Amino acid sequence: MTRTIMAFGDSLTWGSDVANDARHPFEDRWPSVLGAGLGDGYRIIAEGLGGRTTAFDDWSAPCERNGAKILPVLLGSHSPLDLVIIMLGTNDLKSFISPTVHGPVAGMTRLIEIIRTYPYGRGSKVPQIMIVAPPHCVQQDNAEPPRQGRDLDATRQLGPAYAALAAETGCGFFDAATVAKATGLDGVHLDAANTRAIGKALVAPVRQMLA
Repeated sequence: MTRTIMAFGDSLTWGSDVANDARHPFEDRWPSVLGAGLGDGYRIIAEGLGGRTTAFDDWSAPCERNGAKILPVLLGSHSPLDLVIIMLGTNDLKSFISPTVHGPVAGMTRLIEIIRTYPYGRGSKVPQIMIVAPPHCVQQDNAEPPRQGRDLDATRQLGPAYAALAAETGCGFFDAATVAKATGLDGVHLDAANTRAIGKALVAPVRQMLA
């Protein structure tokens, strides 16, 4: 039986390559690396969008970035799902959206609620959930703060806050900051090596959750 996994995230999941103002090749994006590592019997659906938040509107965006608004559509279109991996929160911490860790924690709580209460059709079950804390933002190489005013301390607080939320709600958890670091080019995004590192590191915990 094939296990279906949806990777729900932002530009770190989409594969933004800030060094080249482009997108990392398919094989370098962490959902692709995860799928290759899991091998036969698993299918990865990559749903990454640059600028996506957990549950906050961004009226400066060219398309809908509020994760809570689009998630029900994706659950409906991709069901049945066995696991939803959520790596979001970095965009919540933009200075003009929700500059403290309380925002992404509240938003992540809402996403968990949406997944667990969605009216899945016959033959579908409520998927398991894994929360992935994104890598910390870093100071830019030019000594400026991370792009769009993200607070460095707040990005470091996401891991412990999401770990506590996962324990409270019975979700899986992985801290991507343990294996990946943002590039100093903008203090937010990842180079290909660090993007791949997340996919490789998730293989074992995903296998364990779906065993």
